[in-house]
Amino acid sequence: MSNLHNLAAQAVRRALETGQTVGTAESLTAGMVSAVLADTPGASGMLQGGVVAYQNSVKDAVLHVPAELLARVGSVDSDVARAMAAGARTVLGADVGISTTGVAGPDAHDGKPVGRVYIGIATAAGTAGYEYSFTGSRPDIRASACAAALERLLEALSG
Repeated sequence: MSNLHNLAAQAVRRALETGQTVGTAESLTAGMVSAVLADTPGASGMLQGGVVAYQNSVKDAVLHVPAELLARVGSVDSDVARAMAAGARTVLGADVGISTTGVAGPDAHDGKPVGRVYIGIATAAGTAGYEYSFTGSRPDIRASACAAALERLLEALSG
């Protein structure tokens, strides 16, 4: 079992044990987090849904990330990750929102280097953003971001 699937299995199990639901908002991972969760038996009992918000227009219109924030800091930012997670939690009716945004490469984006990733978590207690710097190919960075998101999700579900 891959590390991603192992993390997802732990997150699904913890969510089911604690009666919590999850919603995702993904930019650079483009649905990987929700797909890996959905690969896990029992996911239908905890996964509300997911939004792939690759473009800023979708982050704004669907997830309610303030356009002013996106204009000021760009899409690759801790505050944007936090707002995306909060948006996912709200629009998907979930207990926990998890988000990913970052630069998978090959080129820098919004002044951020390749490999810079932010994971956002939103719960009833508030939001948090986490910064990472990953190396490797575009697929490597996306997989690393997915793993980091699942780790943060598991932490959030464990309270």
